Amino acid sequence: MTADRYLGVDLGATNTKMVVLAVPEDGDPTVEWTGSIPTGGEQGHVAVLDRMIEAFNEMNRSRGPFRGLGMGTPGLFDEEGVVEIFTNLPGQWRGVRLQEALDRGLTMPATLINDARAFTLAEGRMGAGKGADIVVCMTLGTGVGGGIMIDGRLFTGATGIAGEIAHQTVLPDGPVCGCGNYGCAEGVARSDRLASMAGRQSVEEVFAGLAAGDERCAKAVATAGKYLGIAIANVVTFFGPDRIVIGGGIVGAGDAILDPIRASVRDHVTLVSHDRIDIVAAALGAEAGAIGASLAASDAAATS
Repeated sequence: MTADRYLGVDLGATNTKMVVLAVPEDGDPTVEWTGSIPTGGEQGHVAVLDRMIEAFNEMNRSRGPFRGLGMGTPGLFDEEGVVEIFTNLPGQWRGVRLQEALDRGLTMPATLINDARAFTLAEGRMGAGKGADIVVCMTLGTGVGGGIMIDGRLFTGATGIAGEIAHQTVLPDGPVCGCGNYGCAEGVARSDRLASMAGRQSVEEVFAGLAAGDERCAKAVATAGKYLGIAIANVVTFFGPDRIVIGGGIVGAGDAILDPIRASVRDHVTLVSHDRIDIVAAALGAEAGAIGASLAASDAAATS
């Protein structure tokens, strides 16, 4: 069976993950290869782009040819691929003409997608959301991202930003968020905020403290779960998803974080039977973002 092959990239603050995805005309996509390279964000956006473009072109020569490349990015860009917000990545990225730089430097077509939307695309089609008509996804880590998929397609609304679940206000007059708003779900529940609430250096220490019975750690996890649950409850009321998929580094703690979220959702949803609310952990692991980026490239090729 012949298949088109795509390179998927998840641009991270420390490392950039890559996958090669084979997409047959009939049948399910399969991951053929995974890998990563250092991002080197501390060297600035010019150095990052030059190194990435060189690496991706080498991949096209050594493991290709690829029909296209999809890049998941940690932030937002406009319709022309100009960066508006790049969260958690060092350097002056705002205003960078990212799509133009990729088009000029790469030896294959490039498609940009927000990293949380890429995660949603992957988990919705190939992971824990597969088979559900309406899937809501949320990633918990250095930032908090989200996305909505309806009938196998991302829903981004008229403005292109629908699905930014983490940037809804869940605590009026709460801490400032990276987006400039106050009291966003991301601002009260991202990993550094969770660690700070618990008086620990990392989320790994928080959940170790929770397991050891530390009351401050338990309170911090309950607080983060409460506000994440409020955000998800709002989406449940708005969209009535069949399944909510939660991933990212924090979810490595399993039910220790999922159970407070589930409890908060039940507390704040009154119009939907609680047994219809299906909240599950993601299934594709750390490569989900890169897989979703390659799926975005496949979608772009199919409509070009």
